[in-house]
Amino acid sequence: MREHIDVIERAGAILGALTPGALVTVKANGRVNPMTIGWGMLGIEWRRPIFIAYVRCDRYTHELLEDADCFTVNVPVPTGDAEADRRARHALGFCGSHSGRDGDKVAELGLTLVPGEEVDAPAIRELPLTLECRIIYRHDQDTALMPEELRAGTYGDAPVYHTAYYGEVVSAYLLR
Repeated sequence: MREHIDVIERAGAILGALTPGALVTVKANGRVNPMTIGWGMLGIEWRRPIFIAYVRCDRYTHELLEDADCFTVNVPVPTGDAEADRRARHALGFCGSHSGRDGDKVAELGLTLVPGEEVDAPAIRELPLTLECRIIYRHDQDTALMPEELRAGTYGDAPVYHTAYYGEVVSAYLLR
């Protein structure tokens, strides 16, 4: 069952949840891959609710997103069930330290995929607050335009940057 929510009313809680992490899940090329994110933006742009996911260009998720038209954001919600909350934290840690290039993170973690309501990418039952996002814009960051302290603190000498994927939030809900 899906309990639909107003994404703007819950924006503060959703953005607050990014500190410990959330999952961006993409489905492309016959694969489903969740990746932990700690960065993101939620707001209104072009008179639409938008979630911006930032993904480094060397990540497997980036490769999949380049072939996708959507993604989901899967946010952990404390349940009061210690084991369920532990599994959600474990999923965040695992998906942030293992690449989908090397295996199937969904299978390894035993995650429960729930078909998207408006998009092809699935929700994840174990991280029940879900934003379904249709990609409407992509933008590669230009690190040369960043202040030196941000560039050095985030990227060091590596020529690796992020692509910002602007996803229009087309459905938002809690899985019950």
